[in-house]
Amino acid sequence: MRTATITRQTKETSISVTVNLDGTGKTSISTGIGFFDHMLDQLGRHSLIDLTVKADGDLHIDDHHTVEDTGIAIGQALRKALGEMRGIVRYADVRLPMDETLTQVAVDLSGRAFLVFRTQFSTPKIGTFDTQLVREFFQAFAMNAGMTLHIETAYGVNDHHIAESCFKGVARALRAAATIDPRQSDQVPSTKGTLSV
Repeated sequence: MRTATITRQTKETSISVTVNLDGTGKTSISTGIGFFDHMLDQLGRHSLIDLTVKADGDLHIDDHHTVEDTGIAIGQALRKALGEMRGIVRYADVRLPMDETLTQVAVDLSGRAFLVFRTQFSTPKIGTFDTQLVREFFQAFAMNAGMTLHIETAYGVNDHHIAESCFKGVARALRAAATIDPRQSDQVPSTKGTLSV
């Protein structure tokens, strides 16, 4: 079973995350941030990763700590659930349309953390959600999952669609990259023989 639970406790946040990489996309999300909950629900649903997130943070200050720390915890859970990454496809990419928006995402579950984020928003907020936090989430997620993650929005007008296309695109690419390839189910997909370093 490729599952993991991570609990993260700081003076700013208290977060518990459980993932099942071989799930059906079932989610239970509660961060206290409505739009962020919606995005995490998309992440689980479209990746087919069962995702449970319970986060309590210092929202009286702002949403930043909760979003970033949730990204850290989900990334750590993903990394733990992948284990040696034996048998995974490893690489995947997707071009995801959402109405007028088109976002391209590429993933390498390499054990090496890197983020390229080429997406711009025209407004500082989606409802009450700070659009800068989309990048902050993916930065924390990629660094702690040990993945190389490229996200680029080619065009788009509606900021809700732009953000959602990023989360859905990452989900779809992650779904493909984390899938077990039956032709190499007992092999680590690297000439090094390891993806842990």
